[in-house]
Amino acid sequence: MTDEATPTPEQHQHQEHDQEYDQELPQDHPAPRRLPVTDVSLVVLIGTSGAGKSTFARRHFLPTQVVSSDFCRGLVADDENDQAASVEAFDVLHYIVGKRLAAGRLTVVDATNVQPEARHQLVRIAREHDVLPIAIVLDVPPGVCAERNRSRADRQLPAHVVPRQHRELRRSLRGLEREGFRKVHVLRGEAEVAAAEVELEKRYNDLRHLTGPFDIVGDIHGCRSELETLLTRLGYTLTRDAGGRPVDAVPPAGRTAVFVGDLVDRGPDTPGVLRLVMGMVAAGHALCVPGNHENKLGRALDGKKVNVAYGLQESLDQLAGESEEFRAEAREFMRGLVSHYLLDGGALVVCHAGLPERYHGRNSGRVRSHALYGETTGETDEYGLPVRYPWAEEYRGKALVVYGHTPVPSASFVNNTVCLDTGCVFGGTLTALRYPERELVSVPAEREWYAPVRPLATDAPGAREGRPLDLADVAGRRIVETGLHGRVAVREENAAAALEVMSRFALDPRLLAYLPPTMAPSAASRRDGFLEHPQEAFAAYRADGVRHLVCEEKHMGSRAVVLVARDDAALERRFGVAGPGAIWTRTGRAFLADDGLTAALLGRVRAAAERSGLFDELGTGWLLLDAELMPWSLKAVELLRRQYAAVGTAAGAALPEALAALERAAGRGLDLAELTAKQRRRAADAQAFTEAYRRYCWPTEGLSGVRLAPFQVLAAEGANLAVRPHDEHLAWIDRLVAADEAPAEAAPETVPETAPEADGDRAPVLHRTGRLLVDTEDEASVAAATAWWEELTAAGGEGMVVKPLASVVRTKRGGGRPGGLVQPGVKVRGREYLRIIYGPDYTEYLDRLRERSLGHKRSLALREYALGLEALDRLAAGEPLWRVHEPVFAVLALESEPVDPRL
Repeated sequence: MTDEATPTPEQHQHQEHDQEYDQELPQDHPAPRRLPVTDVSLVVLIGTSGAGKSTFARRHFLPTQVVSSDFCRGLVADDENDQAASVEAFDVLHYIVGKRLAAGRLTVVDATNVQPEARHQLVRIAREHDVLPIAIVLDVPPGVCAERNRSRADRQLPAHVVPRQHRELRRSLRGLEREGFRKVHVLRGEAEVAAAEVELEKRYNDLRHLTGPFDIVGDIHGCRSELETLLTRLGYTLTRDAGGRPVDAVPPAGRTAVFVGDLVDRGPDTPGVLRLVMGMVAAGHALCVPGNHENKLGRALDGKKVNVAYGLQESLDQLAGESEEFRAEAREFMRGLVSHYLLDGGALVVCHAGLPERYHGRNSGRVRSHALYGETTGETDEYGLPVRYPWAEEYRGKALVVYGHTPVPSASFVNNTVCLDTGCVFGGTLTALRYPERELVSVPAEREWYAPVRPLATDAPGAREGRPLDLADVAGRRIVETGLHGRVAVREENAAAALEVMSRFALDPRLLAYLPPTMAPSAASRRDGFLEHPQEAFAAYRADGVRHLVCEEKHMGSRAVVLVARDDAALERRFGVAGPGAIWTRTGRAFLADDGLTAALLGRVRAAAERSGLFDELGTGWLLLDAELMPWSLKAVELLRRQYAAVGTAAGAALPEALAALERAAGRGLDLAELTAKQRRRAADAQAFTEAYRRYCWPTEGLSGVRLAPFQVLAAEGANLAVRPHDEHLAWIDRLVAADEAPAEAAPETVPETAPEADGDRAPVLHRTGRLLVDTEDEASVAAATAWWEELTAAGGEGMVVKPLASVVRTKRGGGRPGGLVQPGVKVRGREYLRIIYGPDYTEYLDRLRERSLGHKRSLALREYALGLEALDRLAAGEPLWRVHEPVFAVLALESEPVDPRL
C-alpha cells in the first residue's frame, strides 16, 4: 500500500527546484515592484504553464488588450487545450496582434513564450509596427506551476512539460535583451508576482497634452542673428548674459517655440544658436527635435568617426573656441533630443525630415532614421544630391506635419504638411509657422552664408513653392481626392485632350487657380410647349430636402473667372506673377484678346472693390470672382457669324421664296393649306430664332458696351468663400456694383438686357444680378418665382439658375447621416433661348427632346463642382501651384467626356 505523502520522482524534482527559489528569494514579503510599460507597446508574458500569466494579465490589463494563445486555440478548434491546433492558433494570434499594433493599441500576448522561436516572431511583429517589445517574465517555481496544473480538470499536462518549459525559460533569461526586447522585467517567485504593479508610461514623443499655441521655427543652420530677428518679430523677449549673448527668449501670451532641427552647421554662429535654443528649452519656453546635422555633430563631438562635410567643419571650428563645459552641455542636449513630437491632441506632428502617418508616435530605429533623414528614391539629381521621395504628396493623415530638412524657396502647405526650411543659410529666409493660426512668418537672411550645391530657386513655374510643374502631375489616368465628393477619376484620353488645350491655349498657368463647373439643366417639363420649367427644379430640390433656394437671373453672356489684384505686389506674393490680374474662360483661355481692354476692365473691378471696402473687409490683396461677361458676341462673334447667323440668313432667304411658290400653287387651285401652314410656322420659328440670338449681340468699343455681372466671390487670401451662402455673395456683389460709376436710371430686372448706350469708359461696367429667394414649402413663394421666370423669358431673357441658398448641401440618409451632394445649381432656360440651342423649329420635336438623358450631365456637374471647391480649398490653404493645378486640370479633362453639348 502506497503512502500518499511519499513524493513521486517528478514531485521530488520540483521540490529541489523550489528549494533553490527559497534560497534566492527574501523570506519576508517583498516590496511592491514597479513595472514601467510604454502605453503603445507589445508586452510579451513569458512563463511556464501554470505560472499565473493569465491571472497576471487580467489583474493589470484590460480584457481587450490581452491576446491569449488558449483563446485563439478555442477560435480555431473549439477547444482551448487542443495542442494540435497550435500552429493555426498562433497564426490567428499574430494576425490580431499585428492589427492592434497597426492601430496603435497596447497589446499583451498571453502564452508561454519560453521558446526563442516564439518570441522572435513577436519581436518581428513589434518591429514591423515600430513599437517597443517589452518582456515580463513570471519565473515561478516549477513545483507551484505543476500543482496548479494538476488542480485544473481541463488541463492535465504530461509530467515532463513543466520541467522542460522551466529549463527553456531559465536558458532564455540572459538573452532577452539581445533578442530585441527594449525592456525586460523578471518577477521571481509567487510573492514578487503578486506584489508587482504595472505602470503605464507615456512615450517620450507623446506631448499631446500640450495644446499650444506654438511658433514652429525652420532650419536655422547657425544663423543666430536671423533667429533673434525672427523671435523678436514673433513677440519673444530676448534674455542676454553678461557678455550680451542671448541665452533665452520669453514667449508672448503663453506661446511655446518648437524647433525642427538643423540648428547647427554652415552658418556663422552655431554656438550662439545652441546657447539660445538650449536656454529656451531648459526654461520651458521651447521644444526641439533633432536634425541630421545635430546627429552628426553630436557623434563627432563624442569622438566617433564621421565624414566631415556639409558645414560640419565650420561648427567644429566654432565650438573649439567654447569651453569644455559648454561643449559637454551641447553634446548632452543633442544626445537627448527625441525624434519627433505629437502635440495638440495628436493634431500636430513636428519632426525634422517629415514623417508618414504610420510612424506618428512610434518608437524604432526606422522611425528615428526617417524623422532625421527622410527617404530617398535611390537616385541622384544633376547636382549629385539624393532625390528625396515625395512622401508629402502621398500624405493623407489628419495631423498637420511640420518639418524642414529640404530647402524650398518659400513655405507652402501640401496635403496637411508644410516644410519650413526656406534656406536661410543659403541667402533665403528663416521661416516660422504660427500654430494653430497657420500663419507663416519669415525674415530675410542677412546674406548668403553658405553657397548651396543646388540653387535654392529656379525660374520654372511653381518652383518657388518647392518644385516646378511636372507633366507627370496631369498626364495619364489620374485619381484626384476631393473633400466633398471623394475620389474623382480622370481618364487618360480626357487628360490628353485637356493637356492639349492647357499647353496651347491657356493663360499663364500660375494664375489659373479655378475653372467653373458645368451645370445641369432641370428635368424635362411635361407642360405644353415647354422643354424646361421652374416647377421641375423646385420639385427636385424639395425632394432632396432643400427648403431655401435662390433664383438668379441668367445673363446673356459667357462665363468668366476674374482674378483682380489690389496691387501688383499682392498678386506676385501668392501667384508669382505681378500685375492687375486676369480674366479667363471655362477652358482656361484669356477671355479677351486685347490686353489693354483686359487691363481697363480689371481696373474698373479693382476700383469698385476698393471703394466698396471689400479688400479691407475680407483682409485680402486679391479677389477671385465668378461672373458673366456680356455681350455673348464679345467672345463668340465667330460662332454667331458661322453657326447662328448663317442659319438665320439661309432661312430668311429660302422660306419667303418657298411660301411665295406655295401661294402661287394654291392660286391655281391646289390644296396646299397644311403644307403652307407648316412653312409659315417654320418661317416664324426662323424669325424668332434670329431675334433670339441677336439679343446676345451688340456693338462694343473699348469698355463701351461691355458688361460684367459677378455673382459669386470665390476666394480671397486664405479663404475659400465659395462655400458661404449665396445671399452673402450677392450682398458683396451688390456693394461692388454700387461702387462702380453710377449708371443711368436702371431698367427693371424683368426687362430683357439690351445694348447699353455708348458712354465710353464712363458708362457703368458692373451689372447687378437679379435674384429671388424661394421657400419650396411655401406655395406662394414658388408661384412668385415661377411668375418671375415667365416674365424674364417672355421679355427675351435667357432664364434663371436655381441654387440651394446654403451653397453646399447634402441629401439626408437614414439616421440623419449626410448623403451625397445635392446639385449646386440647375439652369432653367426660356423657350426662345432654347431655340438657339436646339434649332429654330425645336418645338415641333418636344416629345423626343423630353427623353434626353441627364444622368451623365448631372454626374459631371457634381464632379466638376467638387473639383472646383477642392482647388479653392488648396488655394486658401496656401498649397503650392501643382497641388492647386491638379483639380483645376481635372475639371478641364472632364469637359472632354462625351456629353450632349446642348444640355
